[in-house]
Amino acid sequence: MSMNDPIADGITRIRNGQRAFLPKVTMPNSKKMRMLCEALEREGYIRATSVNDIGNNKSELVVELKYFDGAPAIKEIKRVSKCGRRMYSSIDALPKIRNGLGTSILSTSKGVLSDFEARQQHVGGEILCSVF
Repeated sequence: MSMNDPIADGITRIRNGQRAFLPKVTMPNSKKMRMLCEALEREGYIRATSVNDIGNNKSELVVELKYFDGAPAIKEIKRVSKCGRRMYSSIDALPKIRNGLGTSILSTSKGVLSDFEARQQHVGGEILCSVF
C-alpha cells in the first residue's frame, strides 16, 4: 500500500496512541520521521525512539510515549505543511505556538530542528508540525 504523506501518518499514530494511553506506537521507518521523533524527544514530548528490524530489508520505528500525572505529554499535535500546500518560514517570521508554550518542528538545511534550536542556529525551513 502506498502512502501519500508518511509524516502525517506518523503524527496521527502518535496522536491516537496518546489518546488511547498506549505505552508505545510503531510506524514505518523513514529518515525524516526518525529525525522528527528525535526532535520531539529532545523537547521532552516523547520518552524514547528506537528502530526494530522486521526482516525483508524493512524496519519499523518504535516511539515510547510520555505521560505526566496520568495525562499525555502531548496535548495537541498537528501537521502544518501538507502535500497540497507547503509552509515555509524564515527565522524572523516563525510563529510562536500558544504564546511560546508549544513548539514547531522544522525541516531545515541543518536537519529537523525545533523552533528553539532553529532560532539558535538562525535557520528557517519547512514547518512540519506544531506541538503543544
